[in-house]
Amino acid sequence: MRITVLIVPDCPNAAVIEERIALALDGRSVDVEVVEVADQEQAARLGMTGSPTVLINGVDPFAVPDTPASLSCRLYRGTDGRIDGAPSVTDLQDALNAVDTTADDECPPMDAAGRGGRGRLAPAAGGLRAVQQAVLRHFAATGTAPSADDLHVVAAAHERTAIEVLAGLAAEDFLTLDDHGHIRAAYPFSAAPTSHRVRLAGGIEAWSMCAVDALGIPDMLGTDAVITSADPVTGDTITVTSTHGQMTWHPTTAVVYIGQRSCTGPAADIACGALNFFTSPGTARSWAERNPDYTGKAVDQAQAEALGRSIFGSLLTASEPAPQLTPPEPCE
Repeated sequence: MRITVLIVPDCPNAAVIEERIALALDGRSVDVEVVEVADQEQAARLGMTGSPTVLINGVDPFAVPDTPASLSCRLYRGTDGRIDGAPSVTDLQDALNAVDTTADDECPPMDAAGRGGRGRLAPAAGGLRAVQQAVLRHFAATGTAPSADDLHVVAAAHERTAIEVLAGLAAEDFLTLDDHGHIRAAYPFSAAPTSHRVRLAGGIEAWSMCAVDALGIPDMLGTDAVITSADPVTGDTITVTSTHGQMTWHPTTAVVYIGQRSCTGPAADIACGALNFFTSPGTARSWAERNPDYTGKAVDQAQAEALGRSIFGSLLTASEPAPQLTPPEPCE
């Protein structure tokens, strides 16, 4: 489980929400990250609709439909009807328990896209992160996978060969290699055509491994993009247009199915076949009934977007040490 608290600097309820989360967790060991949000654009990317916003595994359990991104103080209505500047301990416990119930399944479906909850950002040691980021930038610039020769200089800066680093990345499922050691996939990108095409603002076209990966690409690159896919049941086209961090879906009834068929193995093999766009919850259910070897569920657009952002949004911005954010004006 991952808990992220989005706040603006000097938010009067920052300490309150941290204390209530600690009480709700009741001693459970869960990573809680507090992120200071710099501006309206970042708020939109991260799914912040006021300070504080709580994300559990990238999803806001207290989200109110159609609420715009905001840096202002957020108000919460508790189950008792009272208005407060942070969710109550009881409401937080209910949200955590809902996630725990899902996690009790043999294979928690949402973890499939993010290495069992461990995330897609490679560690900095041994040049893993540097080479991973070089691979992703090559995909973004060309739409194709780099060769080991393309990565030689980056790997050599860490006194390693590109082949060694690529093998290390593959061993931890940050990317996958074919039988010849060539890059087959570097999440979120695929070296071969898939059902999910992403056209970037500059005109480059790339393929993503799955629907969640496609949704994470615009935020990861900080660019506009158009995602085109097809419903596996009907063949109808689904389009998601990302403009300045805001996504517009067509048809508006579209959803994403999150599932997997095994608890172990590369996500490319065990999950990507199930992480698809569907034109409606009905076609997603129909597909699930026809594919009982996959377990999972359909999620709405906001949840799918949040999952893509949480897994891939920081892959190219993370460095050692992490950059400092420019503080915005505190909320009133």
